[in-house]
Amino acid sequence: MTAPSRFRYPLKNRKLPTEPANAEPPPALPGTPASPATSRTLTLEPADTRRLASLCGQLNEHLKQIEQRLDVQINPRGNVFAINGNAANAAAAVLQQLYDETAGKQELTPEAIHLMLQHANVDAIAGDERQTAAREAAVIRTKKGAIKPRGATQVDYVNAIRRHDINFGIGPAGTGKTYLAVACAVEALQADKVERLLLVRPAVEAGEKLGFLPGDLAQKIDPYLRPLYDALYEMLGFETVGKLLERQVIEVAPLAYMRGRTLNNAFIILDESQNTTASQMKMFLTRIGFGSTAVITGDATQIDLPRGTRSGLLHALEILRDVEGISFTRFTSRDVVRHPLVQRIVDAYDRHEDGAV
Repeated sequence: MTAPSRFRYPLKNRKLPTEPANAEPPPALPGTPASPATSRTLTLEPADTRRLASLCGQLNEHLKQIEQRLDVQINPRGNVFAINGNAANAAAAVLQQLYDETAGKQELTPEAIHLMLQHANVDAIAGDERQTAAREAAVIRTKKGAIKPRGATQVDYVNAIRRHDINFGIGPAGTGKTYLAVACAVEALQADKVERLLLVRPAVEAGEKLGFLPGDLAQKIDPYLRPLYDALYEMLGFETVGKLLERQVIEVAPLAYMRGRTLNNAFIILDESQNTTASQMKMFLTRIGFGSTAVITGDATQIDLPRGTRSGLLHALEILRDVEGISFTRFTSRDVVRHPLVQRIVDAYDRHEDGAV
């Protein structure tokens, strides 16, 4: 007995329809004026059953996810997809790009589908060759594998880090600010562009008092630095990170430990910078030495400083906005790459705060 097909229509012993020449318009962005035709046919080549199965998902769950998000209907017949709806061109472009992702034996997941749909109106979907080339150039390559920025803002962020010595990444949680900064740092370290890597955070109490946490000072501060450790472990592995920490090639430290130092040939990341004071931010920025790159990340909506204390991040954005050689990348809720509810939560809080002003 042969295994049941994962598609609605089996591929075997069936002649596939072909697309007439010049029958379809180029992919268009969601939100652009709809063409008179609200349907199109997409033929995916080569017709590989494994890749098609990965694209469609179990019981066509991936196609249903695309249908629900773009309000279209997708009918697969082998490697030919009939798409109906106002966003048919955008859905076709998403399907084509997802199918391209399966070429390297990568199995698609609902999370990957969500990320593609999240940015269904940028670079590759627009068909803009220059933006596509910029995205490819922004791929971060480490020995553990390649890390691809998601969406135009992340692409701009990575490219800015590579071009400037001091970079600010500002935006809500879940937009990849810290993760991409750590990835760029690891890439620079492995390429011998820098000699060491410093990851810094202000140890500001966010509801809990440090004095009540167990352990000595280092153990009390360690939880604040855990997100940085997690990113390093994923990109370098536990053993490698441990060895580099022992040799002080990688240093993870609270902001207070930076005072009085000059950091040459280093990649320095200041995370959670919204919890710095103005004097701390000035102190950190003046630590930068020759051959060094600094990335400062923060979310201006999550400041844990005592009431009446102005955030050093907001202060720096005012003072440094016209200084040549410093880049500023601003993320929005649209750039969130976590659970789709995170984007809605960020938007809801923004609306509430705007109404309270």
